[in-house]
Amino acid sequence: MFSLRDYFPLLIMFFVALGFAVSQIMLSSLIGQRKRTRTKLMPYECGKDPVGSARERFSVKFYLIAMIFILFDIEVIFLIPWAVVFKQMAFGAEYGGAFRTLIYVEMMLFVVLLLVGYVYVLKKGTFDWGDRARQEAEAEARVLRRTEAAEQARIRARAA
Repeated sequence: MFSLRDYFPLLIMFFVALGFAVSQIMLSSLIGQRKRTRTKLMPYECGKDPVGSARERFSVKFYLIAMIFILFDIEVIFLIPWAVVFKQMAFGAEYGGAFRTLIYVEMMLFVVLLLVGYVYVLKKGTFDWGDRARQEAEAEARVLRRTEAAEQARIRARAA
């Protein structure tokens, strides 16, 4: 049976999150440092320095991180409704124990597969943004700039 009271904890969580966000912003503005440096006043572009052409290509690593974030975000979105339904099934008398076990095993298999993917990503070094990764990204950007410049030179040569 549908009841609005079931959504009351969600409403409380929303107000707690909103209060936390507002309090942190206010606290930061009250006691935070106010040094205005050139770097702090620059626009922030997702970890990429906003210098040069807007047509510059991003490193492939940027897109890999974005896809991995979406993957694990979808996992959480899938786990929460499952947990709510599983809790209702665990205490409901109309479902058999074998059915509950099957649903639990399927979800644990899903979680294990995601963990295997996460370990694979860790082993591949996708989350490694140390000096070596930065040097590789800069080298990749230089190669892309050179190929882009050569392509533009060919286009200009054809036009002339």
